[in-house]
Amino acid sequence: MIDTIELAKKTLIQNRKSGYTLPTNNNLYPAQWNWDSAFISLGYSYFNLEYAIKELETLLLGQWEDGMIPHILFHDNDETYFPNHKTWECGNKIPSSGITQPPIVATIVKKILDQNKLDQGQMKRMEVIVKKLKKYLEWFYNFRDKNKIGLVSIIHPWESGLDNSPIWDGPLDKVKIEENLKYERRDLNVSKSENRPLKKDYDAYITLLNQFKKIKYNPSEIVNNSMFNVIDIGFNSILIRATKDLVEVAKKFNLDFSDLKNRISMSEESLIKFYKDEEQSFFSYDFINHDLIKIDAISNYFILFANLENKDMNNKIINKLKKYNSQKEYFFTTVNPKDQTFEETRYWRGPVWINSNWIIYQGLINKDRNFSTLIKNKTLDLLENKKFYEYYNFKNGDCLGAKNFSWSAALYLDFKFN
Repeated sequence: MIDTIELAKKTLIQNRKSGYTLPTNNNLYPAQWNWDSAFISLGYSYFNLEYAIKELETLLLGQWEDGMIPHILFHDNDETYFPNHKTWECGNKIPSSGITQPPIVATIVKKILDQNKLDQGQMKRMEVIVKKLKKYLEWFYNFRDKNKIGLVSIIHPWESGLDNSPIWDGPLDKVKIEENLKYERRDLNVSKSENRPLKKDYDAYITLLNQFKKIKYNPSEIVNNSMFNVIDIGFNSILIRATKDLVEVAKKFNLDFSDLKNRISMSEESLIKFYKDEEQSFFSYDFINHDLIKIDAISNYFILFANLENKDMNNKIINKLKKYNSQKEYFFTTVNPKDQTFEETRYWRGPVWINSNWIIYQGLINKDRNFSTLIKNKTLDLLENKKFYEYYNFKNGDCLGAKNFSWSAALYLDFKFN
């Protein structure tokens, strides 16, 4: 029987194309995804540093002139996926989507640099990557921080990475669906409908896409015009951590990122205002409806990943997290099973995702070593027993979504070797 470590390496290699890696080897996701590639690069760094760096370089080839890195790059102009490059009608050098994803890539770059000894040529290449990532993070603060408070808005659920999380239900209900909307979903041809977003969700997704296309994805207009505008706790936690990590990385190259460093304290002060002591939780904010979104979702706990220097608050969050899935076989479910919006097998509304576990684990390493070790061991147990799928049932580890899933394989390697 093939060793799980070797299977993880094999999964990544088999999903690799020319300079980038598909999320899986079926027709579900036939392109390069932003945060997938970041996680994948980390996986490669344990056995092929060249592939790790190349994965990042290829992702950054699609960076827009204003600094944004799109959430999808359509290198092969594959039309089996929807929405494909013909739907989006945008991209700089490479056809792409017109929105982004959580900037986890900056944290991954720091991790790769901290854990590996790079030669002079590799360091030069990484310096180019770091400078491009600075432009990416600046793009968020320049174009998505509508109120200049250090927190950014997402303007589409896909930007969160947690596409159909119930966090978005309220905001999406207010989206005025375009009349005579016509499109063909390709995801249902390769995945069970009960595991995927609903039609009403897709109607809203495509309506928003068409709205952005009409204004040609103008970053100066898109936040003010979007029918969906949310300050997402998970996204902003990842951005704050990315900013901190990139400032640290800059020191390795004698780069002055002090202007970026100045963003951090404002972001933290603003984010803390979304903490509600009564519930001992952070909640995302719906700008359109002027409402806190009180869904107990795992991304609310990504605040631990941001490494806010507030020990009392962090401990309250950790104590609540310990009750979140404490009696379950596998964790973490993407929504608390006690929450009325929980759906056991539907995508980001219930199942266990390896990247969520990884983000929580990273946020806990220096705050609660025993709990972080428990998460690590639970995740390794799931992956070694069930191997590399897109997501899993929390009760029995049943495999859901795509098989041979790249980031599950990549993050297995990181859990295993750390």
